[in-house]
Amino acid sequence: MSVKRILIFDSGVGGLSVYEQIVKLNPCISCHYLFDNAYFPYGELPRTKLVERLTQLLADFMSQHPVDLVVIACNSASTVALEALRLHFSIPIVGVVPAIKPATRITTNNVIGLLATPATIERIYTRQLINEFAAGKTVLRIGSTELVKLAEDKLIGKPVALKDFKAVLAPWLSELASDQKIEGKEQLQPDTLVLGCTHFPLIKAEIAACFTRPIKLVDSGEAIALRVKQLLEVEQHNPSEGVAEIKINQAFYTQHFSDQQHLSALCHSFSDYGFQQVNFCGL
Repeated sequence: MSVKRILIFDSGVGGLSVYEQIVKLNPCISCHYLFDNAYFPYGELPRTKLVERLTQLLADFMSQHPVDLVVIACNSASTVALEALRLHFSIPIVGVVPAIKPATRITTNNVIGLLATPATIERIYTRQLINEFAAGKTVLRIGSTELVKLAEDKLIGKPVALKDFKAVLAPWLSELASDQKIEGKEQLQPDTLVLGCTHFPLIKAEIAACFTRPIKLVDSGEAIALRVKQLLEVEQHNPSEGVAEIKINQAFYTQHFSDQQHLSALCHSFSDYGFQQVNFCGL
C-alpha cells in the first residue's frame, strides 16, 4: 500500500498542534508542513489578498510536492479561504473551525469562552457557528494576537511568563461566582474555553494555569484528525503520482530568517515532532 502524503500549512507553527493529533490517528502518513512566515500572521491579511496568496502558494508548492490531502491549519484562513480553495483544487481540503459545537456539550454553567485571534472573532462565519450551535448559551470572546506570539516563543524555547497570559485572560479570571452581581451586572465566567486558534493548544498548560477554578479546554484537533482519516480511507485506491513508499516528514518555510538562532531553534522543535528536514522553499 502506498504511503499517503498530506500537506499541513499555516503562517506559523500553530499547525503543529493539528499535526500532533493527525499522526495519532494516521500513523502511517508522510507529512509536509508548510509555514508561510513571509505572510505571518494570516489573520492580519485582507480577505482578497489571503485567498490569492493561499491559492498561488498551494498551486506552486503542490506542483513540486504532490499530496493526497491538504489541511488548512489556521482558523482565520479556513473561515476565509476554505470554499475558494476547494473550488480551485481537486484533492480533499480540510479546514479548521472553532470547536463551538463540542463545547456546548460539556459546559455545565452554559457560559463558554471563545479564545481566538481578532480576525476569527470578527468573522461572520464564527457568528454563524455560535448562532447555530450555541443558542441558549452565553459565548464570551477574547481576540488575541499576543497569545499567538507567546506560542511561537514557547516552541523555540524562549521563556514565557504566566503574567503575560493572565493579562490577556483577565476578563475571565475573576473569582466571583457567575450568580453574583456587581453594580447590578452579572459577572459571567466561562467553565469551558474554545481554543479557536491552532497556536493555542501549544500553550494549553499555560492557559489552564491562569485559572484557580476548574476549566475545560476544547480545540478542533481531534475532529480534524478523524476527518483526515476518513478522507484518506476513501482515497486509498487513488494514490497521488510520485508518492513515496517511505514515510518522511518535511517542513518548509517561505522567507529566510534573519535570526539564525531562531531558525536553529525551530529546526530542533520540528525534529522533536518527528520531522527529518526543515527547508527553505521561497514561494
